Amino acid sequence: MSTRDDHDRPGHRDASSGPLAHRVPDLGALELLLAVARLGSLGGAARELGITQPAASSRIRSMERQLGVALVDRSPRGSRLTDAGALVTDWARRIVEAAEAFDAGAQALRDRRDSRLRVAASMTIAEYLLPGWLLALRADRPDTAVSLLAGNSAAVAERLLAGEADVGFVEGLTVPAGLDSAVIAHDRLIVVAAPSHAWARRRRPLTAEELAATPLVLREEGSGTRQVLDAALGGLARPLIELSSTTAVKAAAVGGAGPAVLSELAVGEELGMRRLVRIPVQGVALARDLRAVWPTGHRPAGPARDLLSLTRG
Repeated sequence: MSTRDDHDRPGHRDASSGPLAHRVPDLGALELLLAVARLGSLGGAARELGITQPAASSRIRSMERQLGVALVDRSPRGSRLTDAGALVTDWARRIVEAAEAFDAGAQALRDRRDSRLRVAASMTIAEYLLPGWLLALRADRPDTAVSLLAGNSAAVAERLLAGEADVGFVEGLTVPAGLDSAVIAHDRLIVVAAPSHAWARRRRPLTAEELAATPLVLREEGSGTRQVLDAALGGLARPLIELSSTTAVKAAAVGGAGPAVLSELAVGEELGMRRLVRIPVQGVALARDLRAVWPTGHRPAGPARDLLSLTRG
């Protein structure tokens, strides 16, 4: 006589081992069984669930094989649950009710997520692109409350990584660590000055050396605009004044404080009205990508996803 339990025998397969998903019928099969119990007809249950009768029969047989018991007696008069089928149906009802509660809870979480959108954006994008995108989003999602946190690109990354924003927009050359990104637009920095400045009367483009040697009205370090300019001039840009917003830099340039380097997006009106003059430059790479960013591995969902789709429209 063996002294070992059957469970200890080599090759013995414990029916309770393995993932639960392999041993418990899926929700679709359980809903079908409940419909058969309620209607007394496999064909009626199939019609109610929008599947064919052969598909319903196959699903019941598969569930019977999985559980190892007969669940339904089929006859010309209809389908009747076996004793085991009645017991399994009672358990199935509780599982389906729990699944319905789970679904309702998940929907509540989605509704809460969709009720607000927190956006962090660097200054140029916040001032010149986001207003139009947010108006379009408002038309699609009138019940979503949107808050906009404007700052430089470094601040945008900090807010995203701290969980204080759902999606962000930056202007620099690189993607901050810990963030994924997608290019949504392209931009170019240009050199501008007041019409009274000597550069406004130049006949030849500025060189990189001349630009680097001249004190400029600049955005602060950490901004995407400053990052692009520093990269273009090898870190040799000389600040005359450092200001924390595009609007402030533009106002200083218009007032004659000195030449400035700004996004093409930001100075269209001032150039058109001759409040600023564009100064040609050669040998300086001032193009940049504008990017949407979000924490690595957390692709935007809900209103954040919808906003991203609008940026590419």
